[in-house]
Amino acid sequence: MSDVDLRFYFDPVCQFAWMTSTWVRQVMAARDYSVEWRFISLRLINSHIDYEAHFPPEYEMIHTAGLRMLRVAARTRAEYGASAVDTLQASFGAHIFDVPPWPSEAERAKDLGTPEHVSRVLADAGLPTGLSEALDDTSWDDEIQAEGEEARSLTGKDVGTPILHIDPPDGVAFFGPVISRRPSDADAVELWDHVLGLGRFGGFAELKRSLRERTQLQVFGGSSDTVGKTEDWHQGSRRQKH
Repeated sequence: MSDVDLRFYFDPVCQFAWMTSTWVRQVMAARDYSVEWRFISLRLINSHIDYEAHFPPEYEMIHTAGLRMLRVAARTRAEYGASAVDTLQASFGAHIFDVPPWPSEAERAKDLGTPEHVSRVLADAGLPTGLSEALDDTSWDDEIQAEGEEARSLTGKDVGTPILHIDPPDGVAFFGPVISRRPSDADAVELWDHVLGLGRFGGFAELKRSLRERTQLQVFGGSSDTVGKTEDWHQGSRRQKH
């Protein structure tokens, strides 16, 4: 058996992975869960997709920034261990999503994954800013690719991020859960238990709707106390196929 309760596969730029991770951290605190943070790159799993046709304009730049940041995370794990990745994942999310709104999505995309941005993330995580030298080091990509393939071997390939693997190595894994608002501390564990109840039943396959609230994160002008605008998403993108 693994010595962790949960493996959480994340891409730093995925708003849904960040929102779910904040909820998981609420559960960690309440249940004394141990979590291992692993890597899955949206840029790598979408390498076969025509970004211009499928995604909004800034997605390719944002997904590439996520891959660059995962290289830094991989080097951090190699040099400082899994506990450092736990701190780094939290710092990535805080600097990407728990910040005031940008004037435009294009300007936000240009800042993500730059040496200046990642140096701030590392400094706040208590890690050497020199780790940002890994941003352009493609030698980490095979490791990141392998972990993404590992995650999707547990769920099937028609999924994105996050992927959660409960009670590894033999427990159930699933994409999501995707949530648009962070639950209260009082609701977090109850919601988690409902998810586990579904996920652990072998005959359960899917519970999904493409209509979803806009993610209530500060960078998008949202608040956990507010119901977001409802949007219809197609395969993880607001751009609709015609």
